[in-house]
Amino acid sequence: MEENFEEEELDNIVILNDEDGNEVKFEFLDLIELDDEEYVVLLPITEEEEEEGEVVILKVEDTDDEDSEEESYVSIEDEDTLNKVFDIFKEKFKDDFDFVD
Repeated sequence: MEENFEEEELDNIVILNDEDGNEVKFEFLDLIELDDEEYVVLLPITEEEEEEGEVVILKVEDTDDEDSEEESYVSIEDEDTLNKVFDIFKEKFKDDFDFVD
């Protein structure tokens, strides 16, 4: 029995558009809740196989359209919030990643 791992990997791929309208692929790492808000932790997927990468943390915002189940991700301006979310992420995944300050 042969398993197809590639299909399984695609489940955690998020494609976002940057400010120039280009599609950027990210690997979804985690969803973190803090102060009744939700934040996603994403790792950019690059063509080069790099050992280290910087994660991107975005706030999840529901769209106002009640018929749509789409979410939008917005950047976090508040550095304290960003650091709190990242600290939670680091604690949850301390055994899976080597974090560099």
